[in-house]
Amino acid sequence: MPSMLDAVVVGAGPNGLTAAVELARRGHSVAVFEALDTVGGGARTEELTLPGFRHDPCSAVHPLGVGSPAFADMPLGRFGLEWLQPELPLAHPFPDGTAAVLSRSVGESAMSLGAGDAGTYRRLVAPYIGHWDTMAADFLRTPWDGLPRDPYRFARFGTTAIQPASWVARRFQGEKARGLFAGLAAHAIAPTSGIATAGIAMLFALAAHAKGWPVPRGGSQSISDALAAYLRDQGGTIHTGAEVKRLDELPPARAYIFDTSPTALARIAGLGNAYEHYRYGPAAFKIDYALSGPMPWTAKEARSAGTVHIGPTAGEIEAALGAALHGRQPDKPFLITAQPSLIDSSRAPVGKHVLWAYGHVPAGWDGDATEAIERQLERFAPGFRDLVLARAVAGPPELAARNANYIGGDIACGAFAGLQTILRPKLARVPYATAHPAVFLCSSATPPGPGVHGMSGHHAAKAVWRRLRGAR
Repeated sequence: MPSMLDAVVVGAGPNGLTAAVELARRGHSVAVFEALDTVGGGARTEELTLPGFRHDPCSAVHPLGVGSPAFADMPLGRFGLEWLQPELPLAHPFPDGTAAVLSRSVGESAMSLGAGDAGTYRRLVAPYIGHWDTMAADFLRTPWDGLPRDPYRFARFGTTAIQPASWVARRFQGEKARGLFAGLAAHAIAPTSGIATAGIAMLFALAAHAKGWPVPRGGSQSISDALAAYLRDQGGTIHTGAEVKRLDELPPARAYIFDTSPTALARIAGLGNAYEHYRYGPAAFKIDYALSGPMPWTAKEARSAGTVHIGPTAGEIEAALGAALHGRQPDKPFLITAQPSLIDSSRAPVGKHVLWAYGHVPAGWDGDATEAIERQLERFAPGFRDLVLARAVAGPPELAARNANYIGGDIACGAFAGLQTILRPKLARVPYATAHPAVFLCSSATPPGPGVHGMSGHHAAKAVWRRLRGAR
């Protein structure tokens, strides 16, 4: 290791690894320090239940990963990353056995909503179809980094995106369209009445039409492993099992980049109360299942979908999210489920399956939502419980212990509420910079926010690169 590194990255999640890669391939000396024994952050794969059943403890399906401008610019396929597409990206079933779907086809998606709302859906997404590359670059950008590539389309999208999803959903007449849209917006882990939640729903819908909602072969760990292998190929080094508690424990460097929560960065770098006003949001309650067979969904569309949302109506979804936000366990939680073994046989023994599911609960909640979650699953897949071979349950305390960035079980590393929705982690010309001129933040607490897309790391690396270039 050189006596003075150009950059040290703390945390080997997708953003930290992306930042390290971006600097290393520009010729900078880079070292990554990770507290756990393997890289990955929120993109890991482990045998949580039984031997041969490979689960993703956090992220599982990656519409923004396959469509990420940062990942698209890297030869990750050469390092083992392969995307697998389900027959349907998303199904949103209803109690009567029917389902709304999000398909690669706009027409198929629109028709699943019913004749009254098919045209409305087409008109909502039509201006952006065929423009994913520029839309993704603009939507996943940071405001300080110049003008958007397509200012007209970006501005048009923005007028819809800034609205609450519940407002935009009023354009639809029926429960299917409103439920599907609310479920997409709920990925923000915030009430659909919140500012800019329509933008989250729109982004996920457009990603499905342009790129699908794929899973990586072998699990989410494949993304992290590919980034790590590419970093080593570019001369970077990775040190695992190396928890960092103080900045002076790290080797001398011109820049330090933290893929951590703002709270952890302030503590480690000695920045005091620099982020005292940063807010964390509701928590997740996660269950991974080993199943003896495929899920017995009543809706046939759900049997071929990589992701299944369990709501079903916009009203139920809003009630569940509101309860979690206001400190109550939802009686009927909104669930996001994934079934990667439908398209990746490496995830479970022959004939067996894994199911990934989580709902929302209050931050730091130490109760058990297993029964409420399984009631919801049985409601749409009768007989599901009979297939359960084993389950791995992780409430907010377990999630926080597993990943230090998940404060109180908040897997988004920060609440989507008020101005913090668009100004993360606080109002600043360069949101990745800190009060310390050599310390930067690159986690999902920075723009563009949560998701395994590496864009926060990409933008932070650009800020660091400009500093290093100026210093030289």
